[in-house]
Amino acid sequence: MTESSANKPANGEVCHRTTNGVKPCRNGFVKNHYHYQQQHQKSCYLEEKVHLRASNGGLYSRPFLESFEETPMLVAVLTYMGYGILTIFGYLRDFLRDWKIEKCHIAREREEQKDFVPLYQDFENFYTRNLYMRIRDSWNRPICSVPGAKVDLVERISHDYNWTFEYTGRVVKDIINMGSYNYLGFAENTGMCAEAAATVTQEYGVGVGSTRQEMGNLDRHKDLEELVARFLGVESAMVFGMGFATNSMNIPALIGKGSVILSDELNHASLVLGARLSGATIRVFKHNNMQSLEKLLRDAIIHGQPRTHRPWKKILIVVEGIYSMEGSVVRLPEVVALKKKYKAYLYLDEAHSIGALGPHGRGVVDYFGLDPHDIDIMMGTFTKSFGAAGGYIGGRKELMDYLCTNSHSAVYATSMSPPVVEQIITSMKCIMGEDGTTIGRERVQQLAENTAYFRRRLQELGFITYGNSDSPVVPMMLYMPAKIGAFGREMLKRNIGVVVVGFPATPIIESRARFCISAAHTKDMLDMTLEKISEVGDLLQLKYSRHRTRPSADRAFEETTYEDSED
Repeated sequence: MTESSANKPANGEVCHRTTNGVKPCRNGFVKNHYHYQQQHQKSCYLEEKVHLRASNGGLYSRPFLESFEETPMLVAVLTYMGYGILTIFGYLRDFLRDWKIEKCHIAREREEQKDFVPLYQDFENFYTRNLYMRIRDSWNRPICSVPGAKVDLVERISHDYNWTFEYTGRVVKDIINMGSYNYLGFAENTGMCAEAAATVTQEYGVGVGSTRQEMGNLDRHKDLEELVARFLGVESAMVFGMGFATNSMNIPALIGKGSVILSDELNHASLVLGARLSGATIRVFKHNNMQSLEKLLRDAIIHGQPRTHRPWKKILIVVEGIYSMEGSVVRLPEVVALKKKYKAYLYLDEAHSIGALGPHGRGVVDYFGLDPHDIDIMMGTFTKSFGAAGGYIGGRKELMDYLCTNSHSAVYATSMSPPVVEQIITSMKCIMGEDGTTIGRERVQQLAENTAYFRRRLQELGFITYGNSDSPVVPMMLYMPAKIGAFGREMLKRNIGVVVVGFPATPIIESRARFCISAAHTKDMLDMTLEKISEVGDLLQLKYSRHRTRPSADRAFEETTYEDSED
């Protein structure tokens, strides 16, 4: 059985597995994953997980560091108590609404249709009306500027506890944007990308008005697909107008009944929907757990299909590059090793990792130094690092020819808008250095430095953060339901825009704030943000970590994360 890299730290160090009846989680280790490192000493603590350089067959060429510190017991108890109290008061308020004592704002069936089969399941929305509505002002905030390093926010107020909003007409200027997926800072209305998009708009217009198979196949679409294939290092590529549909509409074209999909438990909703629409059997393995994946692979091969025990037509492993809620990076070298060992297919979703990882910004494959041809289907989106819209699939030419005639997204969806295509082409050439400048490479480097600095400072301040040390997605744990809305509001008062996330997007006990780092963020912006986070953290008592990292005076902000290497 392939051994996980977590079991074999580098340099002969020993990382103890959990004992004394403590229940492990995810990849077999207790969830208190804190990495403590001194200049001359490294150690692994009981009830902690440390992923270091793997020595199993030399699969990893760089340290693989992830942290998932265990929720403190008192915080967990208080969090459950908070949800319990909210539930009790929710039932009380529903009782008052039924008796017309409290005004009811929710959608209800009309009285004359009370004997009909209900269209609206009232109880299923209990969480929405009694918990979500109390902090609804933390989401869907309208902005009126480019989603760059700073944004302008339209002010709104509510007089009925967030059931409806009223816009005041005031615009809050220069809010530091810590929530947009603008990893490389290409979401801008000035510069070469904006100029190129404006020029193409004048020549081609904004809309195409047709599908690729009819009158919507422009020369710029072909240019983009050739560029994407060259960027990824694959034979061919196809582009689509919507990132979500790239998954949900193409997976059913690739796999169907009589096949099995092995899906990571934290895969994105688009992957889950695509798998369900395909009609294939779906089996879920624990997040980033290679033992769980290998067991499913072995069972699929040994037992075959249910009842008939015939061999599966296809076995497809579906993973993501960076998981957007956890900030973790897929253990791709081990996944590829298992895929080869058991002769399965691999579908890699690089929505958040393409452009944001790797010394050349080519995603998680580049990050681990792997051969792109080892990945059967490479999927990604243009909505994050490229500041545009849409998605792509890369792989063998035969696969692209098949999708061209069998993918619903390719056959029925309108072609990608020309200015959007030009935005992607210009930004991708910039990343590759084909524009004659080093701007793209500098932005990739700056993102890596910003990420390392921001994560390190949060840990030094005493916050619990999740994910990989190189992931620009940085979840910071809030836990308690009352602190979800409070943190978002308090940060906004200090001119910092953040995204807060709670149930059902996360487990009920693991509410969090999710920061997205960008190359466009300056050190002053990050320092101001960290100062305000620390201030609000003290106000709301969010510094839960029991293993506060000591400040490292010897690590400069400008430290190089990626070594320069030749293509």
